[in-house]
Amino acid sequence: ACLAAMPGTSSKPGIKAKSHFFGNCELSTVLESAGDGDSWTGSKIMATIGPSIHDVDVMVPLLEAGMVAGRVDLTWGPLDFHRNSLMNLAEAMRRTHRLCATVIDTMGRELMIRGQWQVNDQGYPWVLGRNEVEAGQKITITVRADAVASENVLPIMYPKFCQMAQPGDTIHIARYLVSGAESSSLYLEVMDVNGEDVHCVAKNSAVLEGLLCVFHAERSQGIGLSNTQNELPVLSDWDKQCIAALGSEFEIDFLNLSYCRTSEDVREARRFLQSIGMGSTKILAKIETRQALLNFQGILSESDGIIMSRGNLGLDVEPEKMALVQKTLVQACNLVGKPVLITRVVDTMVSGPRPTRAEATDVANAVLDGADGFLLGAETLRGKYPLESVSTIASICRAAEAVFDHSSHYEYLMDAAIEAMIETKAVAKASTNGGVDSDFEDQQESALQMQANGPRDVPIANAAGHNMRGSLSTAVATMAKFSMVASTANLQSYREASPNNNYVPMNMKPAGGSTSSLRMANGYGSIRGTPYLSKLESIASSAVRAADKVQASLIVVYTHSGQTAEMVAKYRPPMPILTLVVPHLVSDQLKWKLEGRSFARQCLVSRGLLPFLATPNSGEGLLDDAVKHAQRLGLVKHKDHVVVVQRVHEDFCVKIVSVGPSGGGILRDDDTLAHSSSMKHMALTEGAVQ
Repeated sequence: ACLAAMPGTSSKPGIKAKSHFFGNCELSTVLESAGDGDSWTGSKIMATIGPSIHDVDVMVPLLEAGMVAGRVDLTWGPLDFHRNSLMNLAEAMRRTHRLCATVIDTMGRELMIRGQWQVNDQGYPWVLGRNEVEAGQKITITVRADAVASENVLPIMYPKFCQMAQPGDTIHIARYLVSGAESSSLYLEVMDVNGEDVHCVAKNSAVLEGLLCVFHAERSQGIGLSNTQNELPVLSDWDKQCIAALGSEFEIDFLNLSYCRTSEDVREARRFLQSIGMGSTKILAKIETRQALLNFQGILSESDGIIMSRGNLGLDVEPEKMALVQKTLVQACNLVGKPVLITRVVDTMVSGPRPTRAEATDVANAVLDGADGFLLGAETLRGKYPLESVSTIASICRAAEAVFDHSSHYEYLMDAAIEAMIETKAVAKASTNGGVDSDFEDQQESALQMQANGPRDVPIANAAGHNMRGSLSTAVATMAKFSMVASTANLQSYREASPNNNYVPMNMKPAGGSTSSLRMANGYGSIRGTPYLSKLESIASSAVRAADKVQASLIVVYTHSGQTAEMVAKYRPPMPILTLVVPHLVSDQLKWKLEGRSFARQCLVSRGLLPFLATPNSGEGLLDDAVKHAQRLGLVKHKDHVVVVQRVHEDFCVKIVSVGPSGGGILRDDDTLAHSSSMKHMALTEGAVQ
């Protein structure tokens, strides 16, 4: 099945859709208990730290329930509150001996209504006032600096807002981190723009309270953009001030880049991080607007991961398209092995202890689609049931992971890699001596031209016409097939490949020929020049295939930066991936420092990874101690198989070991391995398996 055909082509499909298959559809089996709530969960949960979970005593059970990343949002709240939040998070990690990534979410291009506020005893500001709006009521949004918020007047903080609005536009005003459980969601239709005022009429009744954020929905339909976008920078001065201050005191693992529009936004943010000595901080780009969708190829290429911000994105995309957009973005991230998180999943748990059936189904379907995890906003920032929200999502994820079709996902990725290799090879051949379909040639040469010149983003201002290169399906298809074949050097590898290294796809098998040798245990053999099956990824896919063949209970991956483990996680094996992050010395030409802790925490947002920080120079005893620790956690038992991915000098190797008796580590013939203390500083204690 295909999501859509690429614009401008006859029958060439875009990115292929995955189907969900279940091993057993018997209702009695489906209704069985999902198992122990303390069992391991591969999907990740990032929680926003606000008044509801600010205290250490609240964070501790959240970490134990499955929270793996704590997010502070610079959109609202003073610097001291965010500083105290990270201090409390560090203390909660110390008490639980659990790793938790630290995340800063930027304010960026957020548009807000100016109002009066006061600070509570936690140091968190609350906006005063409550405005009940009735459908049909006339509302004026004004940029006048002296205007005061009232029943019919809303002063906006962006002085050029009137230049953006036109009669007929839809303006959405809602409480900061609005959820479906709240009534503070107001839709306005612009009737007239007069000087400094935008006159609107309310399309629904709502209760406006708290910090009010404004979203100007795209007026055009289809691929193009007709809205004039605001001119705010991707990083505000407030963002830069807070990032620099918090980065000097804490190890910040991720920067969530709000309202990211283009690949240049990501590059700008990365340059700023490097300028203040935070080059190791990874960037998760938030996809919140249609413009970001049109530029998704470049954004994904430049960022370290994606956050699908469904609240704002749902305002800029037709409701009937949202499911397709989500599946497309998730699959695109899966193809390149970058984490993708989903927002707005259990909105009603802001005020209730149990999700709706639609929300529970939504979480499970996201897991089945291949999402790495979920970002909770209002549920943990101001919600009444933050612990229940985290534990509920973790339970739903465990149940969905148990029926996830790992084999089909693996084959899907391998088929995509092979298809990319074949089509790219055809383009390389056509560029030298021709011989392919002209439509196909034009399409692929356009894709290669895009890559050679860098990602082409849709401009900030009006983008006239329907640009095929800007469409989501084209961007995703191009990215999926050519994101790692953008240089002449890569194409040259095809021309220099051995004549014996020819690959024939399954549906092009010559008469009397055989393709069975291609589906080898090490993952489709050695295909030179493919965009996906590089040396590292070939090892990763081979390890997953080996683990499946021997029905291993655990995969152990040695890594310095987490890249090897993330490649293994890309193939979504059903067993945990114990990631041994080995610290190493690096130099900035002025001093030496030991890196590793941040890399271990950064692994926490990739589905299936269970990172541990090992002791440097721990020698051969590290693997044995890792297996012992996995036994204590209940991940493996006597005689289970463990697949190990390890780098020896400049070469990678995959090996299979068996588990010894309880507490005995690796099963050996002589059992003479001396006791080692290399795991004594591991970040998780016994029973910490979320």
